[in-house]
Amino acid sequence: VQLQASGGGLVQAGGSLRLSCAASGRIFRVGAVGWYRQAPGKQRELVATISRSRTINCADSVNGRFTISRDNANDTLYLQMNSLKPEDTAVYSCNWEVLSPYRGNYWGPGTQVTVSS
Repeated sequence: VQLQASGGGLVQAGGSLRLSCAASGRIFRVGAVGWYRQAPGKQRELVATISRSRTINCADSVNGRFTISRDNANDTLYLQMNSLKPEDTAVYSCNWEVLSPYRGNYWGPGTQVTVSS
């Protein structure tokens, strides 16, 4: 399973970005997927996850500003980020739980999001 993330970049505070994470390889069934982030000098933290049935778990710090969604048919995960703040600056990584044909947990390459004040 390979994950390809895109959509990061530099944006001013108040702006928007949309992250994508596309999976490829031998994937039959996917469980929960999500986005995590790690700011310099801090531990990685959960941003949002979405289950196969589209139940969403979202960090309080981004609730109401970020929207996670998934396209099961195309094995793609999205994160729409609005009203960005400087404290959202971090490396964002996607995580996939693959259920079949072989169970596994996969991390995508990080994508840098920088929000200037």
